[in-house]
This record gives sequence, C-alpha cells and structure tokens, in this order.
Amino acid sequence: MLRIASRLTVVVAVMFGMIGAARAQVGRGGAPPPTSPQPEISSQNAPVSIQQDVPYGTINGHPLLLDIYTPGELSSTWRPAVVLIHGGTWSGGDKGTMRGMASFLARSGFVAFAVDYRLFNGKENLWPAQLDDVQRAVRWIRANAAKYGINPDNIGAFGHSAGAQLAALLGMEATRDNSDPPLAKYSSRVQAVVDVSGPTDFTTDHDADRDSFLASFLGATFAQHSEIWRDASPVFHVAKNDAPFLIFHGTLDTEVPINQSQEFADKLKQAGVAVKFVQVKDAHTFQSPEVRRQLASESEVFFAQYLHLSDATGR
Repeated sequence: MLRIASRLTVVVAVMFGMIGAARAQVGRGGAPPPTSPQPEISSQNAPVSIQQDVPYGTINGHPLLLDIYTPGELSSTWRPAVVLIHGGTWSGGDKGTMRGMASFLARSGFVAFAVDYRLFNGKENLWPAQLDDVQRAVRWIRANAAKYGINPDNIGAFGHSAGAQLAALLGMEATRDNSDPPLAKYSSRVQAVVDVSGPTDFTTDHDADRDSFLASFLGATFAQHSEIWRDASPVFHVAKNDAPFLIFHGTLDTEVPINQSQEFADKLKQAGVAVKFVQVKDAHTFQSPEVRRQLASESEVFFAQYLHLSDATGR
C-alpha cells in the first residue's frame, strides 16, 4: 500500500496535464459508491517506452497521430490497452496532455495510446469528424495488436470533458464510417470506459453561448435538427450491451453540470450496464491532489477488472 501511495504522489504531479481546459457548457446527484480496493501495482520507477507521433490514418493528406506508452517489463501474454482522449471543447488540446495518465497506466501493465483527433475550427472538422477519428484509432490498434503485444479483445477508453463524450461513444456505438478497407473488419467498440467530467446530453442545460457554439460544431441549431444533437449525446445511446463505465464528476464543476453525469449513470444502471458514479468535491479540471490520486487509483482498478489485467501480468 505504501508503494501505491508513493507512486500515485509522483504521478499526480504530472497527470493532470491530461485535463485540457475544456470549455464545453452543457447538478447534483446521490452519494458515490464505495471506493474500490487498491491493486498491487509496479514500482514508480518501472520503465516505460514511448513512441511519439505514430500515424494511425490520413485525412485529406494530413496524418492522424497517436503516442504509444508501453510497459518496459516483458509479458508472456498479450496486454490490455487503453485509449486516452484529451479534452478541449473538440477544438483545442492535444495528445500530449495525456502523458501523465498514459505513463501511469503503462507502469501498471497496460499499453496506453494517447490520440489526437481533428479539431473543430470555423467551418472545418464539424461533428462527427472527431468520433470518426477516435473510432479509427481503436480499429488501427486492433489491426496492429500483435505488433504491440495487445489483446484486441481487451481495449478500454479514458477521456476528460469533450474527450469523455468521445470515449463514452466508443463504449456504446458501432463504427460510423467504415469506408477504410484495411480497417473494415475491425471493431471500434471498447470494453470499458472511464468518463471524467463528460457532457452526455446536449439537449438540456440550454445557454445562448453554449447553444451558439454547439450549433456551429454540430452543423445545425437544435430547432433545425434536434436529431443531430441527440445523436451526439451519449445518454441517448444507452443500451444493455454497453461497456462498463466508471464516471467521475466534480460537484463544483461550472463547465459541465454534474447533472449530466447523474442522468447518464442513472440510465446506464436502468439498462443493466455496470456503472460506478463517483462524485468529488472539485471543479471541472480537478485541483485537489487527493481527488487526482483517487481518479488515478480507481481508474487503474476499474481497467484491471474489466480488461483482465491479471491475465497478462499474473497479479
């Protein structure tokens, strides 16, 4: 347990670079479930191999890039993988902000992939370009699973804010654009999702500035095409075969109201999906070291359980 606390303390100093300051304006809920038990994890000094700017696709001549964080320790079996998706209102941020969390997960035995996706800018890269990109990333990982020692049946997703909305849909929806022949046979669905401060319902909490941004991003106002706003909202995709979810949200969040996560967690539970909803007394980008440690620790436990980490590490 002391090793765990020490390692998390080190990780916390850098991990919340992972949370790009997303400004998506999209609360209150019940008491959080009990804290999961801590896992046995490797030393904070365990080596991690990092490959940066690996292309996973090309759009209009521009490469889509990801960074790969691989445990330095050899494994006799294939490891589970986690895709990490940054926030930034779908219009800012980059994969480098996930470096701390990706390194943390790699030291825990996962192969971590921090991904970039096309950013919304004016009339360029409207929704659902971002979803298409992260789905492509998951399929690319499966296509290259043997190269990186990954079990293609055990892939999770971790996202914050805008990245959490994308991660949620990876755990719920089939591939939207399957026009890339080399990847066509690979699924983009993940087996577990950690959703941190994510917007899940664009049809509520209306605000003039927020709605103006979303109308531009989604390509239509709510009055014109409410079905587009619903389709981009994870809460309307809930089904009993969705991946398990760990949802973290701050009660002091003024960017994405916590009622978004409460509604989402309630609907997942009603559908029979495994879900744990953790409320913490913090803001949109968690400021408390204790909360950051809790997020790191519980994410590790959650992924270890649902991605079967013990099968790869013997823990």
